[in-house]
Amino acid sequence: MNPFIPPKSANLAIVDGRIDKEIENNLKRLGLKIIKTIKCHEVHESIAYHPDIVIHPINHNTLIIAPNVFEYYEEMLSNMGIKLIKGEKYLDSKYPEDIAYNVGRLIGAAIHNFKYTDEVLKYHLKKENINFINVNQGYTKCSLAIVGEDSAITADYPMYEKLRDFGYKVLLIQSGYVSLEGQKYGFIGGTNGSLYNGKSIISGSLNGHPNKDEILNFFIKNNTNLIFLSKKNILDIGTIITLYCH
Repeated sequence: MNPFIPPKSANLAIVDGRIDKEIENNLKRLGLKIIKTIKCHEVHESIAYHPDIVIHPINHNTLIIAPNVFEYYEEMLSNMGIKLIKGEKYLDSKYPEDIAYNVGRLIGAAIHNFKYTDEVLKYHLKKENINFINVNQGYTKCSLAIVGEDSAITADYPMYEKLRDFGYKVLLIQSGYVSLEGQKYGFIGGTNGSLYNGKSIISGSLNGHPNKDEILNFFIKNNTNLIFLSKKNILDIGTIITLYCH
């Protein structure tokens, strides 16, 4: 199971609190209730509102949340049938002190530099019988755009090679060409989210990306319909975490 692909039609999206009106309105048109993130003051400004920096969905109704911001999400999500667990690791601004919850997931596996993963998160991944694939990259969820249960896109070559060795379908693209204010560029994994099987959402247009055709064909090949949330170029907004809540 991939927690970034909800089993039913998603009706809730946790998104960067700074998204513009175009993205917000298009998410609402898809029938999603929006929970905007609160700023995590301890990490770098560029990623301070990114959901995938402070939250990891263990499964479709359980979230591990960084203690820095736990109370906010407890207040926002506690009456929605979602189990919230406070992580142990307090995030800080210097890498790798900001990566404890930024774990990539594909079916049956968690991908991260597990030297720096939050211990509570590791405990609950093990309880779900999830295999650990260790990589040097710390921002693994940022670096991994989920397409299907066993397919993803990345610009990180070592991660691409390792996931291919484990039998996953992975498209390697050029790094860059993703906007992230305060940084030279962002990551492809931070641009997207899944609604339910067969539908994926992305923060903007791929027209400015040199691998546009390969990316679009990869979604088609993996039976996934890609929905664009903006006419602007793709923006790293720290993953759109979608859930099914009561």
